[in-house]
Amino acid sequence: MSLPRFVIAILIVIVAFAGPSAFRDQAATNEFNDSHFHLTNYIQRGIEVPEFLRIMGTRVGRSTLFGIPLQQQWSYANSGDFAPTYYLQSDAPLYYYSFTDAYIASVYRALPKEQQARFDPMITGFNPADMYGVDHIRRVLLAFPGVFSGIGEFSIHKEFVSAKVSGETASLTNPALDRILDFAAEAGLAVILHSDIDMPFARTDTEPVYLTQMKALLRRHPKASIIWAHMGLGRIVHPVQVSTNEVQRPPNQIELVEAMLRDPAFRHVNFDISWDEVAKYAVSSPQAIARVAQMLNSFPDRFLFGTDTVAPAGPEPYYAVFNMWEPVWKLLTPDASMKVRKGNYERLFNEGRRRVREWERANMK
Repeated sequence: MSLPRFVIAILIVIVAFAGPSAFRDQAATNEFNDSHFHLTNYIQRGIEVPEFLRIMGTRVGRSTLFGIPLQQQWSYANSGDFAPTYYLQSDAPLYYYSFTDAYIASVYRALPKEQQARFDPMITGFNPADMYGVDHIRRVLLAFPGVFSGIGEFSIHKEFVSAKVSGETASLTNPALDRILDFAAEAGLAVILHSDIDMPFARTDTEPVYLTQMKALLRRHPKASIIWAHMGLGRIVHPVQVSTNEVQRPPNQIELVEAMLRDPAFRHVNFDISWDEVAKYAVSSPQAIARVAQMLNSFPDRFLFGTDTVAPAGPEPYYAVFNMWEPVWKLLTPDASMKVRKGNYERLFNEGRRRVREWERANMK
């Protein structure tokens, strides 16, 4: 027995209004969006996207989706029958693995539309020291329209990694990188850039060795939407340290970042606070917790939280990074907390999606 037409009409109206409302209610319960997530590791293995969705559950609304652009070579001469799965497990070189982008596109396209909406895939399989690197990015966009929102995480200076990469070492002064960022601005791609602010084990009271070059690069590309990953920090590249007893002392890490945040020349630059190595600095003492919270409260529009987890085995390792930040979350204003955990992600990546789709429509043959 079929339903009367007026009943069907009422049901349609109910669904139309309840659907978006239900989505908004679910979004309101999400704790964060993940601006920095690796589906695969240094030998291109990881977890399946459906498994990651189960880990995300309702705690995470949206996430970036990318692999690692570098493959660790298994050199029998170096490690014999031991198969390294991480770059610190072998002296053999790393090389760029461009198929990662096709893989990310394929697993994304296999998802239903409502699940695709939760992800922002990123292009990573290009060599930033290659003048042809930008051509790879352009080809990927045209080969997989409707998929990618940005580029990255890709690295320029990275402790222990940069020196292992086969071929020319990437540099902040290389015109190949300028070509990539010029194209990112043209196509509207969000950019997640990893470049250490300093050398490993840097001395106290010295200017970070890569800071001047990084600032110059950012100034050259004011129309690109750039996210500086980890605020320039690393496992060994610790926050810039200064003496407490000097009358005239150089700025420390937070003061350097705040100076950039105040400078209109860097209004297009945001910072992600991903990685447990960054979290450990932020919560290292009550003083550090208070100072980091003060910075986030003062500049709530310029920071994004991310986990920087790599193919997590389950919820516990995935959420560990977010939980480490709990002492800081407690000190943030409601507005700052919402923006850092969710709002800034949505603003930047929604704009990336919109502009990239426009570029694709204008450039598809």
